[in-house]
Amino acid sequence: MIYCVEDDQNIRDLLVYVLHTGGFEAQGFPDADSFYQGLKEKSPRLILLDIMLPEEDGLSILKKLKNSKSTRDIPVVMLTAKGAEYDKVLGLDGGADDYVTKPFGVMELLSRVRAVLRRTAPTIEKQQITIGKLSLSREQHQVSAAGQEVFLTNKEFELLGYLMENQGIVISRDKLLEKLWGYEHGVETRTVDVHIRSLRQKLGACGELIETVRGVGYRIGGAR
Repeated sequence: MIYCVEDDQNIRDLLVYVLHTGGFEAQGFPDADSFYQGLKEKSPRLILLDIMLPEEDGLSILKKLKNSKSTRDIPVVMLTAKGAEYDKVLGLDGGADDYVTKPFGVMELLSRVRAVLRRTAPTIEKQQITIGKLSLSREQHQVSAAGQEVFLTNKEFELLGYLMENQGIVISRDKLLEKLWGYEHGVETRTVDVHIRSLRQKLGACGELIETVRGVGYRIGGAR
């Protein structure tokens, strides 16, 4: 089920119709109150959320969704007015997974929805990973390097776990930004490099397992 929160009835009906033709179940809501009531009855796979809504706007709703344990993992695609660049930035910074600009094309909307659902689909993660003298336990949220416990920030832990899970595979900066920070492709930032540098320092000699592949990204542990 996909929820569409849009106050314009014509657009709301179009959203529901397009999603139905794309093989999705969909339900529309004109405002925050009716949407919250719908959440109590059923949790959706994805939410299409307009920014300009009466009484409570989409950014406020997004904030509540991401601050609630029961809804924070539901992917959200924001609906923004053409040229509203500031709204797009606020939405992505607030935890939205993507945005669609109105007026939108039918095929573009379905493509964006499918891409977000693929990207946010739950994956089975290994709970215990060991590479050389480096070990990571997701269950205990612990990292050990050469027998010594290493204390990492949550984001450093996620980054190390993702690299170790994909041992031997070169992962681009764009992929890491998309997977761990939710940034769109092409965003210019040194976030990944800063976290990699911090990881290497904290891991000591085991930090050498993290390899830089110039012009591409990072890999850990070499080939499997």
